[in-house]
Amino acid sequence: MAIEHDSFTVYVLLFEEFELLDVFGPVELLSKSSRIDISYFSDQPGLVASSQGIRVESTLRYEEVDDPDVLLVPGGSGTRSLVNDHQFLERLARIGAKSRIVTSVCTGSALLAASGLLEGYRATSNKAAFSWARTHGDKVTWAPRARWVHDRNRWTSSGIAAGIDMTCALMRELLGDEPAEAAARLVEYEPHRDSTWDPFAEPYGLP
Repeated sequence: MAIEHDSFTVYVLLFEEFELLDVFGPVELLSKSSRIDISYFSDQPGLVASSQGIRVESTLRYEEVDDPDVLLVPGGSGTRSLVNDHQFLERLARIGAKSRIVTSVCTGSALLAASGLLEGYRATSNKAAFSWARTHGDKVTWAPRARWVHDRNRWTSSGIAAGIDMTCALMRELLGDEPAEAAARLVEYEPHRDSTWDPFAEPYGLP
């Protein structure tokens, strides 16, 4: 069932060495709906380098993020230092607190956990980095086998490409089945609809 709103604002966090597909897998789908407006923010407006060296322009700073419907936090190698950056975590916590829906892809969930935004929630993360991600947060129930986890207004996905499946599910909730399926058809993507499907946990010895 779709949420009764004419449009939705999605704010995407960018930081140095974010994972490119964590952002643009979801954005590719979200951009197919005229009801979704997407903005990018970081500590300062300007170009932000991904882990792959591609630079993406952020147009907003943290203070300019205004009541997001959806906050999207990617993972990437940059998360390893940001989980210890208290100023960053405080800013992220403030933005997350005023967001209707908080989402992450890959190790973006470690940032959410470190900022306190996953306290009392179930969550998952990239399986290759799962043992590291789960060390963050005090009261997070980490799901080692999940393509994505939806717990109330928190959505977290497993590694990288899993964010696309999570986004398909999120779009079904926001817009309804047909708009979500239309977006997937446009990009010729066949999403996994079972959030518990996870063939990547076993190779990393996760229970």
